[in-house]
Amino acid sequence: MRIIAGAWRGRRLLAPPGAATRPTAERVRQAVFDMLMHAPWGGAGRLAGAAVLDAFAGTGALGLEALSRGAGSAIFLEPDPAARAALARNIAACEAGAKARVLSASALAPPAGTPCALVFLDPPYGQGKLVPALAALAGAGWLEAGALVVAESARTEPRPPLPPGMAEEPLAERAHGAARITVWRVLGPSVQ
Repeated sequence: MRIIAGAWRGRRLLAPPGAATRPTAERVRQAVFDMLMHAPWGGAGRLAGAAVLDAFAGTGALGLEALSRGAGSAIFLEPDPAARAALARNIAACEAGAKARVLSASALAPPAGTPCALVFLDPPYGQGKLVPALAALAGAGWLEAGALVVAESARTEPRPPLPPGMAEEPLAERAHGAARITVWRVLGPSVQ
């Protein structure tokens, strides 16, 4: 597993041993960032200097990819000690310490946060954690009005209904192998 593009292109990323962490595949990350960069609702301006939240961070592949491509900062939420250790090594390998902060916290019970413009949600497949995590992050102040939420779920799972008033219909939805990527834009002047 490696960073696909940007300043750290080709840097190897480590994953903890075992099956507890499922890193986002390179081709899925490539598809995510192709959508972010080339869709009418995206573009380089959406990523340049953006504050990014990588919830269910695992190895940090999504947040580190965003930093490599020009995001200003990234916060990683990860409660698992083995995944956090791998994530810390990945941040060090990319020399991203000045732009990255790791919190030992769950996306389902996050601490109070600062609003982010780009939010990655990659919960374990088939456990119904996406909607509760999104509601918890909104309640804790992590979602900037107009933020893009990029969620990965199993291709076979039905798209979960979002809480009323939180987001419009998906901006994009694509299947890649076993994964489905869905992108929403957060509504409202503030989501808290």
